[in-house]
Amino acid sequence: MDRIFIINGKPDNKWLVVDADQQNVGRLATQIAQYLLGKHKPTYTPGVAMGDYVVVINAAKLDIAEKRLDTKMYHRHSNYPGGLKSVTMREQMNKRPDRVIRAAVWGMLPHNRLGRQLIKRLKVYSGNEHPHEAQKPEPVA
Repeated sequence: MDRIFIINGKPDNKWLVVDADQQNVGRLATQIAQYLLGKHKPTYTPGVAMGDYVVVINAAKLDIAEKRLDTKMYHRHSNYPGGLKSVTMREQMNKRPDRVIRAAVWGMLPHNRLGRQLIKRLKVYSGNEHPHEAQKPEPVA
């Protein structure tokens, strides 16, 4: 159940654009998690989805240390015997850089119904273009 607060006849959810160009992954993920949870608003209430939608652009241009690219591993399992698949951060950045940011933000959100609802508000794109111009997203400084 998604609770939407109506203020002056419209929902209080804004659309924000975050540019990931030359940003640290962890610091960027904490900033995005704050916006998704709504902690930047004076009306923040724990356990209620009152955050904003976040559009991340330039995910392929993150600033990542060379050592981290080779040592950090991403794992997934197919739930079949022997179904563990692992890829390094370098491979992930080459194929799907949006998953690096999504995984980092997911680690900073609550792992429950609320977190699953909030992660759907995160839109990550590798390049500079995104299809959300109709929502009039505001750039974040």
